[in-house]
Amino acid sequence: MVYSSGSVYDYFTLMKPRVMSLVIFTSFVGLILSPLAINPFLACIAIICIAIGAGASGALNMWFDADIDSIMKRTSNRPIPSGNISKSEALTYGIIMAAGSVYVMGVLINWFSAIFLAFTIFFYVFIYTIWLKRKTIQNIVIGGAAGAFPPVIGWISTEASITLEPILLFLIIFLWTPPHFWALAIVTSNEYEKANIPMMPNVMGNKVTINRILVYSIIMSFTAISPYFIDMVSIIYLIPVSILSLTFVFLAAQLYVSKNDKSIKNHSKKLFIYSIYYLFMVFVIFLVDYTYSYYN
Repeated sequence: MVYSSGSVYDYFTLMKPRVMSLVIFTSFVGLILSPLAINPFLACIAIICIAIGAGASGALNMWFDADIDSIMKRTSNRPIPSGNISKSEALTYGIIMAAGSVYVMGVLINWFSAIFLAFTIFFYVFIYTIWLKRKTIQNIVIGGAAGAFPPVIGWISTEASITLEPILLFLIIFLWTPPHFWALAIVTSNEYEKANIPMMPNVMGNKVTINRILVYSIIMSFTAISPYFIDMVSIIYLIPVSILSLTFVFLAAQLYVSKNDKSIKNHSKKLFIYSIYYLFMVFVIFLVDYTYSYYN
């Protein structure tokens, strides 16, 4: 058997580190916000298991999508299309990491969170990557659930029950995903079309996509401030998140009134970049609010 010459960096890249970093952070926030305490050492193990599970999902996603990754400019330099790692190695790597993360989570943390982690990996690989991504314009809408599960896994890793609070954490990310990715899809629509991926702008056109971006942005914004109304957070959270959410809706509205292709792409890119910072800041503010409440 001939092995590829992949470096440590190539294997790290195979895990989609940017996505993994968001998973790590949101799962950490879920764990911290949980009403039950967990030993700090076990908390670190739980977060590492969730991170490795996310990395495994990324590796298996790249294994299956190697053919379309080689077509799209944005993904053509990934480890498999570039020839640094073979598909078989990526598959083996992903399976071992997935099985290992779930097993360690079950043995050292609890089996409920381990099963949830396993389901998240299964959902991202089989439901989103293999089934939905190449078949329906709702790929991102449904598949976004996989990226929204980590804070819930973090929450239940403490053996806390699933209540409305972790469900809201899930919904914020779930509703954020479509406007985030559709904004990117508008900018890179030619590449998705070349790879024959049925993203919303390619199938339904920019006008329909932009309408839905605005609708999702509004619903997401109301969801983002809703923790205040169930006494999950204080005004320390409400005010900055309200401002962040209004800005998100404003950028979506700017995109909505754009008149030509150049303006549409410019505002889509602006919204996409802002959306990354938005989600990060919302979860940072969750932590700030928690810290303030804890010490006061």
